[in-house]
Amino acid sequence: MSDTASTPGAAVSTDYTVTGMHCGGCAASVRREVGALPGVTAVEVDVATGRATVTGEGPADPAAVRAAVAQAGYTVEG
Repeated sequence: MSDTASTPGAAVSTDYTVTGMHCGGCAASVRREVGALPGVTAVEVDVATGRATVTGEGPADPAAVRAAVAQAGYTVEG
């Protein structure tokens, strides 16, 4: 998991490693669940690398992201 922000007040992106995804449908499930979290403005999911990048108005709550990914049927590593 890593955070990036270029300027104060800018959107914050955090990368998560998600295991168990195999297809575009898997990615869509993760995007839908994580994207519904308060403050999340975008979710990019790459099935090939297992990476989910969560962007929001501030840092996403890691516990909430883990719970949302679990709700979709997958696991966040680390």
